[in-house]
Amino acid sequence: MADSSIVTLGTARSLLVDSSVYDSRIAETTKDHVFLGMACEDGEDMLPKVETRVVLVGEAGRNGALVKALQAIRVMEVPVVKIRGGEAGAEEKMMIKSIVNMDINTPCIMTDTVQEIGDGENTEFETVFVLTDFDSPDYTYLYKRDNRIVGPPVVLHCAAKEEPLLFSCRPLYSTTMLNMSLCFTGFRNKEEIKNLVNLVHHMGGTIRKDFSTKVTHLIAYSTHGEKYRLAVCMGTPILTPSWIHKAWERRDDLSFHAGEEEFRTEFKVPPFQDCILSFLGFSDEEKANMEERTLKHGGSYLEVGDERCTHMVVEENSVKELPFCPSKKVFVVKQEWFWGSIQMDARAGESMYLYEKNDSPEMKKAVSLLSLTTPNSNRKRRRLRDTLAQLTKETEISPFPPPRKRASAEHSLSMNSLLDISNTPETCKALAVCQDLLRRRFSTALTTCLPTVCLAPAESSKPSKSSTPVLPKQSARWQVSKELYQTESNYVDILSTILQLFKLPLEKEGQVGGPILAQEEIKTIFGSIPDIYEVHTRIKSDLEDLLTDWSEDRSVGDIILKYSKELVKAYPPFVNFFEMSKETIVRCEKQKPRFHAFLKINQSKPECGRQTLVELLIRPVQRLPSVALLLNDIKKHTSDDNPDKITLEKAIESLKEVMTHINEDKRKTEGQKQIFDVVYEVDGCPANLLSSHRSLVYRVETIALGDQPCDRGENVTLFLFNDCLEIARKRHKVINTFKSPLGQTRPPPPLKHITLMPLSQIRRVLDLQDTEECVNAFALVVRPPTEQENLLFSFQLAGEETVKSTWLKMLCRHVANTICRADAEDLIQCTDPDSLQVSTKDMDSTLSKASRAIKKTSKKVTRAFSFTKTPKRVIQRAFLANSTPDEKGQRLNCENRMSSSSTLAVSLLFICLSE
Repeated sequence: MADSSIVTLGTARSLLVDSSVYDSRIAETTKDHVFLGMACEDGEDMLPKVETRVVLVGEAGRNGALVKALQAIRVMEVPVVKIRGGEAGAEEKMMIKSIVNMDINTPCIMTDTVQEIGDGENTEFETVFVLTDFDSPDYTYLYKRDNRIVGPPVVLHCAAKEEPLLFSCRPLYSTTMLNMSLCFTGFRNKEEIKNLVNLVHHMGGTIRKDFSTKVTHLIAYSTHGEKYRLAVCMGTPILTPSWIHKAWERRDDLSFHAGEEEFRTEFKVPPFQDCILSFLGFSDEEKANMEERTLKHGGSYLEVGDERCTHMVVEENSVKELPFCPSKKVFVVKQEWFWGSIQMDARAGESMYLYEKNDSPEMKKAVSLLSLTTPNSNRKRRRLRDTLAQLTKETEISPFPPPRKRASAEHSLSMNSLLDISNTPETCKALAVCQDLLRRRFSTALTTCLPTVCLAPAESSKPSKSSTPVLPKQSARWQVSKELYQTESNYVDILSTILQLFKLPLEKEGQVGGPILAQEEIKTIFGSIPDIYEVHTRIKSDLEDLLTDWSEDRSVGDIILKYSKELVKAYPPFVNFFEMSKETIVRCEKQKPRFHAFLKINQSKPECGRQTLVELLIRPVQRLPSVALLLNDIKKHTSDDNPDKITLEKAIESLKEVMTHINEDKRKTEGQKQIFDVVYEVDGCPANLLSSHRSLVYRVETIALGDQPCDRGENVTLFLFNDCLEIARKRHKVINTFKSPLGQTRPPPPLKHITLMPLSQIRRVLDLQDTEECVNAFALVVRPPTEQENLLFSFQLAGEETVKSTWLKMLCRHVANTICRADAEDLIQCTDPDSLQVSTKDMDSTLSKASRAIKKTSKKVTRAFSFTKTPKRVIQRAFLANSTPDEKGQRLNCENRMSSSSTLAVSLLFICLSE
């Protein structure tokens, strides 16, 4: 094919069909096209004879630094178009556009009148005009005639970089936005956007109508529209128009570029720009915090129901149903949308966070089961037992079979023995599912017993009168070992949540809006959590294997001893610097809004159970003491001839060794002082309440409503510790039997110890609904390891200083911490008190007080008769020591008349009643 090419100089608007080709250095310039790579001899033959010149207009000619810079520039870029003919007979021709470098042979020209040389259509010259003012009449004259215009910063930039004088088809004042491609969205004022486009072009940037991967910055007036959403997804910076204006103000600064991160951050479009928010279901404190952050991030807020609102943010955990039907124009979103927008530093898409009404069929079914009552007392007790089993069925189901007694018992074992739930049609499906899961997981251990899962009694056994299956008695050692596994499994899940939900996302590269935290901060916060997670994952696996094939001679202590060295390495680095970790979280949360939003988002997720990161990270601090207590409990239920007893002692010592490496200064002496106060206040308080890892959380005054753990109507004080619950009752009037010659240094304890209960024994916390016969009451479903059935402890809060909902949430939080569960709120069950036969009615009536007095008296009489062999003089001394002079005389006469043990008993009864 014959090459009939013609080379011409490209004028800015006549020969260049797409003028954006030469917009800037990032534009689609053909630097790699034929003319840039051609040989000199070819270029000289093909390039036209053109004279290059630079003209300094007005003030520019009187700028000495500018003149000196031009003298250092010997080359300028010139646009060239090559028109190449097509195939023979073809009418179409192809234009190849390119930029070539040409020497500047003519010295710079200085002038105050541009009309003489401002002819842009003159092809003999390639002239560049240098102007200091792009708003002057000279600029307007030159621009209308398609002349090349540059500002002084362009000349100074090229001289400093030793580069040819830049070409741009539009007037180029500076290189402030060189290599930037901008797109606009949300603008309605055409004059405003026209002015912004001109400024961008003057600073070397380009404009694109449609958003694409080539766009480097989006200029947005609002957070609405498809372009905004695409920019958020692609991580493109979204800036306000002020960014362009501010960059234009700094156009003469050669060291400044508009793309600098520090400068650009100031002009990011806030996530809530043009948004009016309202908040529903939040506490006053949380609502105030969210309203403050709304203003800080460009939005505004109004009260719920205002028609001007664009969004209604709902606390989905507390709001079960909207109080009204909002307008279709209003986005009703979960709080995760709010915090997610702050974390991304951009408005999140509402479609992923729309609020939906949360109806739980399972909860309705459980409530309906609780509402069933029967008049017969035996049936009531059976119903109560079934109800408690229903309430705790989630925690009772275990993947492990009960310990095997003998071969014959294994073959006759029914699936009913694995589950503590009633034998009803509703449980048949659940058992079938459990059968399938257990068969697949434990096919070897349960091959013989799973086929009998028909819910019918074994042929060799007689039908039970109760619909509740009778559990075979399980050893306390197995029960506590199972509890150790369950808490270990929950603990591993918590560690996994910390890593998967917090650590890994913070370390992830390419985060929207950039890294949330620095790597040093991440390392400080999480420390050796990965190492702790690794060792406990293996401990959990070994415990699972042990319980799957359980026998009384299997060793639990060996598992802890096996990993003792790894525990020593993993724990001290984290626990010793936990305070530093906590301080880093608090500081970053205050200083970095995106990190605060990141924490809020994860806190609302089910995996976290609405716990903060600090609350989750404290689990490793609490875990080893908890394991030591469980091992000690297993040791108590291990016979002396069992080899595991010695092994358990070694395992407990190994854990103590780990804890000795932990900095003793981290413990709070104030918490220990509070525990000592409790010990002195409660008569008979167990000595093992004193522990270095234990702290008092809360104290609440109640009245017992049932027969357990003490008589109905007793004033009971509950001391909530971080891992246990001390239950004590108010003591009856104390008679000082003996008086110390040194005198009393402390008043007698006002409380009497009832029981010290580990929080792990609490299977469910029941929030009893207020009715006419039951007010301000709650109950605990308790399962001690030595008991085969659930126990119910019911109480009524005394006084108004304790809010029931706050107290129950606090209790559930620490129960969840003890058993390493994240879903603390799931432990609370709202229940009808009638279904549990709990009532606060007549608690303060005369008849009720008399009944309680009779109970107390009967106990005292029993104690009195047990002391009938006590010498009479001892009894008299006791009376005299606690009587006035007149009373002493009367009682002495009375005592002289008493001659028989029966009379003495009557006298003691009188004394007890007088109390």
